[in-house]
Amino acid sequence: MSAATGTAGNSIVITNIGELATPIGFGPPRGRQAMGHVEVTKDAVVLARDGIIAWVGTRAGFEAAPELAAAARDLPVLDAGGGAVIPGFVDSHTHFVFGGFRDEEFLWRAGGLPYMEIHRRGGGIRTSMKATRAARVEELVASGRKRLGKMLALGVTTVEGKSGYGLDLDTELRQLQAMQLLSASQPIDIVPTFLGPHSTPPEFEGRASDYMDFVIAEVLPAVKAQGYARFCDVFCERNVFELADSRRYLEAAAGLGFGLKLHADEIERIGGAGLAAELGATSADHLLKADPADIEKMAKAGVVATNLPLTAFSLREPYANARFMIDSGCALSLASDLNPGSCYSQSFPLIFAIAVLYLGLSLEETLTATTLGAAAALGLADRIGSIEVGKAADLLILDAPSYRHLAYNVGMNQVAKLVKGGKLLS
Repeated sequence: MSAATGTAGNSIVITNIGELATPIGFGPPRGRQAMGHVEVTKDAVVLARDGIIAWVGTRAGFEAAPELAAAARDLPVLDAGGGAVIPGFVDSHTHFVFGGFRDEEFLWRAGGLPYMEIHRRGGGIRTSMKATRAARVEELVASGRKRLGKMLALGVTTVEGKSGYGLDLDTELRQLQAMQLLSASQPIDIVPTFLGPHSTPPEFEGRASDYMDFVIAEVLPAVKAQGYARFCDVFCERNVFELADSRRYLEAAAGLGFGLKLHADEIERIGGAGLAAELGATSADHLLKADPADIEKMAKAGVVATNLPLTAFSLREPYANARFMIDSGCALSLASDLNPGSCYSQSFPLIFAIAVLYLGLSLEETLTATTLGAAAALGLADRIGSIEVGKAADLLILDAPSYRHLAYNVGMNQVAKLVKGGKLLS
């Protein structure tokens, strides 16, 4: 067997793994026991064939099985150097395709101006709308590629991306087209989500329901025909899109075969989490002000609770009650919410620090929430999110002997090497 190089293809043997740590399961990790369970294997080996994990276990087990040696013959070998290995991170909520920046608004908020006040003054999402409408698809692809490159360096191997900065037919489709082009030209897997009801555009000023009529009648069918988006999302919030409009949009999206997501109960408690449970959404996201009774309904309905701690950190808002969500029986996802306004960050090291130091989560729950739980929020827990036979060989080798360093070395990137689909990328 030869040393791993850039010609490795999609099959590989990873040896000299000091500690392999992974959640376990092919479905959503619901509740405290599943979220907190991480299997740790010392002195481990992973064998991947054609991008899929074919075997994982101890080196002693590997060397004792002649059929494994035969299966690994002539495959490239990657020496982990005694480092820890974990699944690739899954970022299940981002808005990474957009035009322009809103650095001035960030400093306004830092000076005390509330986010919704900026929104009411015509800033916020509308600022990004103007810049995104003016951007050509090539520009959106170029800026999106740079952001994805930074994610990859931090260990993200699958990412969800939302539209929602066009608020018209052409630009929403252009954002989704940019994601499709990026899917074919860089290694991170992209799950596209249509978020046309992100805000009301100026041409529908004061007429949120009329804008929703337009989205349902004209934009949703065009998005379906384009064939890129897997999910539909809505900013279900007081004075943005309230429950009635959110419900009819999501029901229309479900009728076209889309999976459902909601920005729910972020600014005010209006029942978005309960609506997610009622409609059987794949996930409800933010949830800073969610009613505990609605969280329990989400748990019963199997809706993944997605928390976005970097956004609460950036807005200086109280964090969502992740501890209660897990203890109520939810599968929890932790995602970045990378966007140009409320959270211009894709820092998974900061997510780990906040989760362990301020959300009351164990390191094991945090690791599960950024891998298998996040995969469940995209309906992909049967394919990614853990290091198990039959799943994609998306793995991170850490520059540390233990996965505990993800929290212990506070806010620092621990990723030394990344294997995506059985191929060494860095």
